[in-house]
Amino acid sequence: MKRAVFLDRDGVINRAVIRDGKPFPPRSITELEIIPEAREALLRLQGEGYLLIVVTNQPDVARGTQQRSTVEEMNARLGAELPIDEFLVCYHDDDAACACRKPNPGGILDAARRHQIDLKASFMIGDRWRDVEAGQRAGCVTLFIDYSYAERQPVPPFFRVHSLMEAAGVILEGVAAAAAFESGGLATALQTGE
Repeated sequence: MKRAVFLDRDGVINRAVIRDGKPFPPRSITELEIIPEAREALLRLQGEGYLLIVVTNQPDVARGTQQRSTVEEMNARLGAELPIDEFLVCYHDDDAACACRKPNPGGILDAARRHQIDLKASFMIGDRWRDVEAGQRAGCVTLFIDYSYAERQPVPPFFRVHSLMEAAGVILEGVAAAAAFESGGLATALQTGE
């Protein structure tokens, strides 16, 4: 089976727009700014054989404050500049109660079935509680990029990091540790730091 790193979009591979301490997606292609270290971090993960799958909520489309075509244009630019294998986008708002809107793990689970991904050997990187919970519910090891947003925080267990590059380092170091200490499994090796 394959391994994957699932990534949130805004705040993870591109900068979120911060208003009143809270993150929002860019409104237009001109506001879209790729995080400078994103390409290098993703190439490191790709080089170790991970599929790179973006799983993003874009509820502003359902709310009527964003066009689906604009989201698709941003994803196309990100996909052209970064080594992303797939973008999974939920355009629903909470009212739709869909399986694909994080914190529900539907997008991750669908991708796992489609690509034959071993979720226990895979990771979810996000900057909000919804990302972490979706990864936990899917059975992935989760990493939380903590930007100190003025909003709800995720519930452990997760690895707290401060950048995508740091998250990639934790993953790669943990995988090496798990290979050296096969008996405890990936999550155990990561948590003990062996």
